[in-house]
Amino acid sequence: MWTFLADRWADVLYRSFQHVSLVVQSVALATLIAIALAVLVTAIGGLRPAANAVTAVGLTIPSFALLGLVIPLVGIGIMPSVIAVTFYAILPILRNAVVGLDGVNPTLVESARGMGLSPTATFLRVRLPLAWPVIVAGLRVSTQMSMGVAAIAAYALGPGLGGYIFTGLSQIGGANALNYALVGTVGVVVLALLLDGLLVLLGRLTTSRGIRD
Repeated sequence: MWTFLADRWADVLYRSFQHVSLVVQSVALATLIAIALAVLVTAIGGLRPAANAVTAVGLTIPSFALLGLVIPLVGIGIMPSVIAVTFYAILPILRNAVVGLDGVNPTLVESARGMGLSPTATFLRVRLPLAWPVIVAGLRVSTQMSMGVAAIAAYALGPGLGGYIFTGLSQIGGANALNYALVGTVGVVVLALLLDGLLVLLGRLTTSRGIRD
């Protein structure tokens, strides 16, 4: 194992960077989409059942099936990987964003409007900060899930450590098959734990002390 890593440490680091970059960018995009959808859902009450159904059903769609639908449309490479990771990343964030925004005390919203704040200012200065801790919880779940989806996206020749996992599986019985699979799997787990720690720190830094305490 150590010889395997010594010979490929630069490639492992590069693939790790690719993996994290894919997840971070996809989750960031998913966060923007999910919050926008949550605002729409909370504004139109009739959309809540549909949003709950979509988030529940969406998580049951196998990653390989989604890639099978996307690849004929956009080809192989980075694009299907981004689409797949972003799709799955949206679901937990959307659910938590709806719960968080619904949990904001209506009295506080009315007070903000009574002080002359516009709907946009009310959202940015009152509703979003109060819902943020719940959204961050969904963001953490989404990121952990996205790390695994990003590995599966290697099936579409996407970037990241998933390529090592698939190489190991395709070479079962070979000299380095176990090394490839083990390095890819352990690498994904380690990166997931590091990202989760960073999100915990981000949550504390971006949450008002009064809400956090």
